[in-house]
Amino acid sequence: MAVPTLLTSAPASPVAASYARLGEVFSGLRVDERGRDERMPCGTGWVGADELGAGGAALDAFLAWDETQVRRDYGRSARPDVVASFGLHRYAWPACLLVTLPWFLHRRVPRLPARNVAFQRALGRLAVKVEEFACLPDDPAATLPGARVVPDEEALRAEVRASLGEHFEELLAGFGPRMRRGRRALWGMVTDEIVEGLWYIGELLGEEGRAMAELELLMPGTAKPYVGAAGFRELEGSADACGASRSTRDRATCCFFYTLRPEDTCLTCPRTADPERVRRLAAAG
Repeated sequence: MAVPTLLTSAPASPVAASYARLGEVFSGLRVDERGRDERMPCGTGWVGADELGAGGAALDAFLAWDETQVRRDYGRSARPDVVASFGLHRYAWPACLLVTLPWFLHRRVPRLPARNVAFQRALGRLAVKVEEFACLPDDPAATLPGARVVPDEEALRAEVRASLGEHFEELLAGFGPRMRRGRRALWGMVTDEIVEGLWYIGELLGEEGRAMAELELLMPGTAKPYVGAAGFRELEGSADACGASRSTRDRATCCFFYTLRPEDTCLTCPRTADPERVRRLAAAG
């Protein structure tokens, strides 16, 4: 999935450096920060996260893009619930990074209600307005407007879960009825997006091991409303050129891509057996 290089309009922003680093390692995603008094973008392909959560015409138009893409690329239509699942994935994967990457890189956790995030999927751009963030006591940013100091690392992890929980509670109100899944399955999907997004960017940053360790603590499998743990494990027989075993995990949920191509499941899909994972990793080098 292609997602946003970074422009910032607030030099003193506590998350600007994190979003800039994201743009350096993943050029498909650009994050634009808006000042407190600036309006969020609209029109020309932009959609507010709160509009998606409302579940009306804005969500219809958003999912029409996925439906058109499926027909173009696979020569067939997908079920409406499958289209909605694709749409949520394509929003949630980059949106989760808005919170997890500043936490991972600089130990700052922005609070991003849906009204403060907008998405332009065709250009791979996100716009955000950070009005409040959590940080640790020794962070120089603790004196910035909107800072909220928490006592320790576990409290900061709780802030990550709370920020993402608030954001996706509103999003799922719109997507959920279209996806025809229960609450547990919906939050399992959010859990997977949180884990797999930061895991991927951590690898690009050269910090895959630390990202995995941090995610194991962030998503232990007992934090509600999230469902499932980070759950990393070594994949036997998948040693890289240096002889180190590669890691894998089993997603808590399925995106239903198999309904289009049964033989072409995701690498971490529970339907993909370990020998097939090893084969694909070897073929990719």
